[in-house]
Amino acid sequence: MRPDIHPLYPASRITCACGNVIETASTRGSFHVEVCGNCHPFYTGKYKLMDTAGRVERFRKKYEAKGAANASPEAAAEASKKSAKASKAKAKA
Repeated sequence: MRPDIHPLYPASRITCACGNVIETASTRGSFHVEVCGNCHPFYTGKYKLMDTAGRVERFRKKYEAKGAANASPEAAAEASKKSAKASKAKAKA
């Protein structure tokens, strides 16, 4: 093997948002992560909502208004009839 082609592999610390610290070696150095094996829902069996920048609230707000408008069964039936008629008209054209 050729000398001096391998990167440095120093000891580093990986710090999780839950407070867990993992000592390892890495070419990247020390860094911070949001989720680790001690706090990840898959490994813990506990559900933890991780909302980034209010995305869940924006989604609920966006579709709350649409859900209220289409809440009645009559409105849903009319919408499906209109879409069926439109698709038949496109097929003929």
